[in-house]
Amino acid sequence: MPSSIASLALERRVDALFAPYTRPGSPGAVVGVMRGGDVELCKGYGLASIELGVPVAPTTRFRIASVSKQFTVSAALMLAAEGKLELSAPPHKYLSGLKPLPVTIDQMMRNSSGLPDFLELLRLGGHGLDKPARPDDLEAACRRNGHLNFAPGSRFLYSNSNFLLLGLIVEKLTKRKLGDFLAERIFRPLGMQSTQLAAEIDTVIPCLATGYLGDAQNGFRRAAHAYPQGGEGGLTSTVEDLLIWSRHWDRPTLAPKDLAAKLAAPAALTGGHGNKYRRGVQADTLRGLETVGHGGLWPGYRTEFLRVPAADLTVVVIANLGSIDPWRQARAIAELALAGDKRLKAASAPITAAEIKPLAGTWFNAAEPSLFDLAWRNGEATVTQNGMPFVLGRRTDGWLAAERGSFEFALKPGRGGALQVDLGAGRVFAFKRLGKRKAVSAALAGTYRSADSGATWVIERKGESWAAHVSGPLIAGGPAWPVRGLDADTVELETPGNWITVTQLAHLVRDRTGRVVALDVTTGRIKKMRFERLD
Repeated sequence: MPSSIASLALERRVDALFAPYTRPGSPGAVVGVMRGGDVELCKGYGLASIELGVPVAPTTRFRIASVSKQFTVSAALMLAAEGKLELSAPPHKYLSGLKPLPVTIDQMMRNSSGLPDFLELLRLGGHGLDKPARPDDLEAACRRNGHLNFAPGSRFLYSNSNFLLLGLIVEKLTKRKLGDFLAERIFRPLGMQSTQLAAEIDTVIPCLATGYLGDAQNGFRRAAHAYPQGGEGGLTSTVEDLLIWSRHWDRPTLAPKDLAAKLAAPAALTGGHGNKYRRGVQADTLRGLETVGHGGLWPGYRTEFLRVPAADLTVVVIANLGSIDPWRQARAIAELALAGDKRLKAASAPITAAEIKPLAGTWFNAAEPSLFDLAWRNGEATVTQNGMPFVLGRRTDGWLAAERGSFEFALKPGRGGALQVDLGAGRVFAFKRLGKRKAVSAALAGTYRSADSGATWVIERKGESWAAHVSGPLIAGGPAWPVRGLDADTVELETPGNWITVTQLAHLVRDRTGRVVALDVTTGRIKKMRFERLD
């Protein structure tokens, strides 16, 4: 029961936001709002299990995915404070099986290491979240890799490998499972009794919500996943426990007492460029007010942990339906909670269809390489890149930028019909509208292998179409990947999937005679990885 008229009004407004998910037979979400240490709202909407008719409640547990990262980093920072872990050391100092790369533990915490994402490494070999894997398989993907996406410390690029390895380092130094260490040092002392690291997917977890995909119009289905999880995303938790954790940021009791400050501490990239990603958490702004938090995404589960320190406000939204957007919902709830606060700046003018429709189309930069589609979709400016759609919002400097911060992307019209696209760390590129795609070069046919991912691609032409037959360390066979031409030296490959369909670009590397000798492959979280031609 709300304790004030303001809380009652907030609850009714939040009820309206989540009304579509209270219809019979719908999965839903749970919402928590805390201000000044007082819980103003903690309420579930929809069903935790459609099959059993169990409603979502404040005590319902969810897979919180990447919100786990700040806890893994906290464990590492605790060890650093005790002199057991050196943040400036490379990871191979602690995990001897890793290739010696010039990466530091601190850069891993800040997603500026340049290490490719192990999920992408395995996907390049045809393996996905819906196919069984063991913890050793995930670690082996990191050990096999000797590729860096960029010079460590020079850019931000999200990579789950950073936090998987951090968790393994904690285990190596403590000689304990990461989940046991977190329970002893964080969860039990704080009273987070419903939070645990469930590495194996068959772990029995009381009150765990089922994850679903789909929507009310097209129907719901259970989300399939078969990957174990560790320091990168293995926690299950509740909205209540995450509110307890947020309060610890403001009134710390665990050692070291400056743990929250260390998590949120900024560090500039090479060249003085800023990095919004701190240590396991992301810094941003909400209408002029600084925020810190993190999102989580896993098949059928989505989470947003949002703190607005100046207002002593925390908003947590956790969903068991992939089509719900907790990132946007949490910010809408925060604005409702802060209504009338004079520190809130006026919202930026919305992007209009008149601005976007003349720019709609496919845009390409061959040197990066990078490709994206821009469209006006469902009343919003929407970019689709590497198969993933995201919405643009207007920044205060006039650029149209990706709303959320797990990657960097902003654009504005340039000269001569080009688009200026800012990909972060001062890297601004001119993109040209893609005209008619070039045919795939006949010289592409052949077999290619990447030592860093263990993937082998056999690319061939069948009739008028091209396809790649993909195999890797964990799988052989599977559906072929369609291959489409872009320009004379770049092709696009599509990875089909049950959850999402992903694309990547391959640049044809030629010798002096024009023969294709290798491919440089670029995905959302892997840049220019070499695939050598074998035949």
